[in-house]
Amino acid sequence: MLLQLKPSSTTPLVAQIVDGVRTLIADGELRPGTKLPSIRQFAQVHGVSVFTVVEAYDRLVAVGLLVSRPHSGFFVKRRQVGGADAGGIERVAGADFDAKWYLSRIFEHRHLNMKVGCGWLPGDWLFEDGLRKALRAMAAEEGELGGYGDPKGFRPLRQLICESMVERQVQVWPEHVLLTQGSSQGLDLALRRLVRAGDPVLVDDPGYSNLLFSLRYQGAQLLGVPRLPRGYDLVTLERLIIEHKPKVFFTQPRLHSPTGSVAPLAHLHRVLQLAEAHDLIIVENDIYADLDPEPRPSLASLDELHRVITVGSYSKTISPNLRVGYLMAHPDMVEDLAQLKMVSGLTSSELGERLTHGALTEGRWRKHLKSLRERLAAAHELTAGRLVDLGFELFSEPKAGMFLWARHPALPDTVALSNQAAEQDIMLGPGHLFTCDLTPNNPWLRFNVAFSLEDRLYSFLREQLKR
Repeated sequence: MLLQLKPSSTTPLVAQIVDGVRTLIADGELRPGTKLPSIRQFAQVHGVSVFTVVEAYDRLVAVGLLVSRPHSGFFVKRRQVGGADAGGIERVAGADFDAKWYLSRIFEHRHLNMKVGCGWLPGDWLFEDGLRKALRAMAAEEGELGGYGDPKGFRPLRQLICESMVERQVQVWPEHVLLTQGSSQGLDLALRRLVRAGDPVLVDDPGYSNLLFSLRYQGAQLLGVPRLPRGYDLVTLERLIIEHKPKVFFTQPRLHSPTGSVAPLAHLHRVLQLAEAHDLIIVENDIYADLDPEPRPSLASLDELHRVITVGSYSKTISPNLRVGYLMAHPDMVEDLAQLKMVSGLTSSELGERLTHGALTEGRWRKHLKSLRERLAAAHELTAGRLVDLGFELFSEPKAGMFLWARHPALPDTVALSNQAAEQDIMLGPGHLFTCDLTPNNPWLRFNVAFSLEDRLYSFLREQLKR
């Protein structure tokens, strides 16, 4: 397959690739079931970047023209051609609701006002007062504000993290802690340290969308471990480990995104048993721990950072603008990850880390967390009730954290629904964005309960159900 791409054209290369493949499919030159070149092969033959091909293939999967098969590649999807079906393809394709959209436009604050599908809290739910007080205190201090700071991060904050972990039954010292520019950098550092192109990697399915995108870009073979309302499909997890011999499992046991589910203690023990038996490293995404009112054990607390790397963040509870997160691991692993951090961006911002330390120690942090958890619990109750009243099925009811995962039998096309919502200034989170294969016919939606309190959302959903 060879496309005639024009780098000098005003049409982006990604769009040229998508349009070119769509034309080949429509003309019958790419028949259903045909395997496309691998991402790297396509990039090499056409002289474009791997990232460009990843975006194009993701978009073609999202609009239903291709299907991604783990360990095999990308294939032309078998589907009915012509008539209403072809019209449906064109309508969805024009909407641009793919991984690229989610990773870029979701951060454009002026794009859609009602961000029902987003992954953060409204500004007035965050610790803005504490942050302002910390900012004033830091401005009044005398001392150096220049320089790069410690590559591992501001040591007083690392020490404070160690002290806070005692309540979570994790015994760590500053040598176990690496500060990062948000949890995304922490996950990225772990990914680049542990994963090579072609490696089989275990992930939650559905799972954390940014991580899944990063793993695809790295060239990993994603092995989806189905999430259940109460934890993991342990039978499938063990089978995937035995069949594919992966070395890493990226997972989010607590207040999981997008489903909100929580893995029980017995499941955590079994995951660690399998990790020990099959020499598996676990990267635990625990960024919502501060939103959890229950003192639950974590993989890190049970494993004592022997096989577990855990990632946390203050962006969800203080302010996303801070971009301050942390990674905890065995000191030898922290040394390796600190080197990677320096290679990619030298140090993280000590100013941001000092501000975070000030906000955490100014005296009202615990009160803020208590209030935030109560507010989220109330939002869960309201959102769950209104969705159920409309006939939605809830995957689980965590009553904590940010998310509810729901579907409606009369609204199976969540891509089309999201397009229609966008026209009314509402951003939804269609389910395919959180899956390993990006197949667009996923009926689930992620609802951020903090952004799901306005009547306008339910009026929109009610109107769609009438149609």
